[in-house]
Amino acid sequence: MGTQSTTEVRVVDATREHIPFIAWVMLTAFRSHLERGLWDYYIGGSDQECLRFLEAMADTPTRHWMHHANFIVAEAGGTPAAALCGYLEAECGGPAFPQGMAEANAALGRSDDDNAAGWQRAGSIALVVPEHVEGAWIIENVATKPEFRRRGLVDRLMALIMERGRERGAVTSDISVFIGNDSAQRAYEKAGYAAIAEKRHPDFEAVYQTPGVRTLRRSL
Repeated sequence: MGTQSTTEVRVVDATREHIPFIAWVMLTAFRSHLERGLWDYYIGGSDQECLRFLEAMADTPTRHWMHHANFIVAEAGGTPAAALCGYLEAECGGPAFPQGMAEANAALGRSDDDNAAGWQRAGSIALVVPEHVEGAWIIENVATKPEFRRRGLVDRLMALIMERGRERGAVTSDISVFIGNDSAQRAYEKAGYAAIAEKRHPDFEAVYQTPGVRTLRRSL
């Protein structure tokens, strides 16, 4: 058969069976248009080591913003092809994230020293973390497998995840991009988002090779 058409795509809530794919999505999303991203610097090892950590992060007892339960997945012909997540910061940000990190590190036998060394390498990202209005529905970790790109999968996922935000009572939604990832920004603008803020810092740029982060926002 030829290539799968978008009419054969099914969007589903992520399950534990999707965790290896979700780990790839998170690694890819944070690499953005760059050679290396947050998790490369934090783990400081191979792709396999990064993915192993991200699989642990996606399945922690604590539900934080990287947990698989926040994701929806587009499957093409039964194959996971694209995914993203949506969440409320009050529920899945704040203390939930460091708790999830501690649980993932413990599950993999990573020590406090390993964690500290990881953040020493990667921690300049904290200098450009976006600021969100209270109650915003935050969309994060957007990625599509290369062979399934340009088929409208992210458009379908974005429409559904925004509806989820409305169902949760959010009236505003935020999404962020690394400055220079113009293709991602165009995709989000197509979904109705507009750039409203930037955070830049030379220490971040020295590590990540991009000036900072741009936040886009739309009403739901």
